[in-house]
Amino acid sequence: MAGTFRNLAVVPRMVFGRGAFGQLEEIVSKARGGPGDAMIFLVDDVFKNHALASRVPVGKSDHLVWVNVDVEPKTVYVDELTQQARSLAGGDPAGVIGIGGGSVMDLAKAVALMLNNPGSSADYQGWDLIREPAAYHVGVPTLSGTGAEVSRTAVLSGPVRKLGLNSDYTVFDQIVLDPDLIADAPDPQRFYTGMDCYFHCVEAICGTFLNEFSRAYSEKALELCRQVFLETDVDRREADEKLMMASYCGGMSIAYSQVGACHALSYGLSFVLGLRHGEGNAVAFNQLEEFYPDGVREFRKMMEVQGLELPAHVTRDLTDAQIDKMIEVSLSMGPLWENCLGPNWKNEMTPERARELYSRM
Repeated sequence: MAGTFRNLAVVPRMVFGRGAFGQLEEIVSKARGGPGDAMIFLVDDVFKNHALASRVPVGKSDHLVWVNVDVEPKTVYVDELTQQARSLAGGDPAGVIGIGGGSVMDLAKAVALMLNNPGSSADYQGWDLIREPAAYHVGVPTLSGTGAEVSRTAVLSGPVRKLGLNSDYTVFDQIVLDPDLIADAPDPQRFYTGMDCYFHCVEAICGTFLNEFSRAYSEKALELCRQVFLETDVDRREADEKLMMASYCGGMSIAYSQVGACHALSYGLSFVLGLRHGEGNAVAFNQLEEFYPDGVREFRKMMEVQGLELPAHVTRDLTDAQIDKMIEVSLSMGPLWENCLGPNWKNEMTPERARELYSRM
């Protein structure tokens, strides 16, 4: 008898290419029910004084909301933005468009979900807890690497843990991939965000959930990451196109698989220390040779080529209570540990072993 396989939800529509952002107005107009339907544009506030600000196609009935992601998205911020969107639109808006890096896209996905689901976004941190489809939502990345543009999760820090709203309804209805938009991404942010893609793929390929769907996307994304971060003669424009496609493939690589130890431990670091997702992943991954020996060696080579150094001793001065909280957050990520260690992962990844791993960071 054949097995039962997940009926995968993927982004139904996408446009890729330099200048694709210019098509956003046409794309959004087709999603309106009428001329008075309001769209809410959630835009990273780093673009307030940037040329991009004047290019956002805000119509007469639309509203642009500058969002701040100096710290990683929190459930309370999602709830505030959801209420603000309703207030600005005079009811439920026709859709939400997120323009920014992975955190902004996660905010857009989460707000779109909460427009149609009652309560707080904290109520839906977990797997398949969302009951109603999201409002129409579009993702426009200005950083590449997280895979947020294609993932089924909106990663949020809540009152007790960092955990995504993982749902088929989370997936964007449309994405606009324009390599011109990532041209000004600063280092080391560009590197850490790109490494998120690299870690996705290493964890997928080394995981127990691996299948040929995941392998195909992972291998392509890894190939592109190596060209971007190991080769020194790649033109920056060409590198941006490669990195944008690596991010897409990296996000798809875990759509039918999962990430692993790096992300599970990084969630604890982010929740307690406030480390940004990419940076937390890098700090964690650097200490995981026992899980991903080839990947860690290659990652260190990438850092060397790019001339970057990781933050050191980030857990040195933490209290026992803080370490305990990191362990609690990390070990709550069951599917990630199962992908890394198999169905009996709890016998291998004990709180004591997690504590020892954190002590190295």
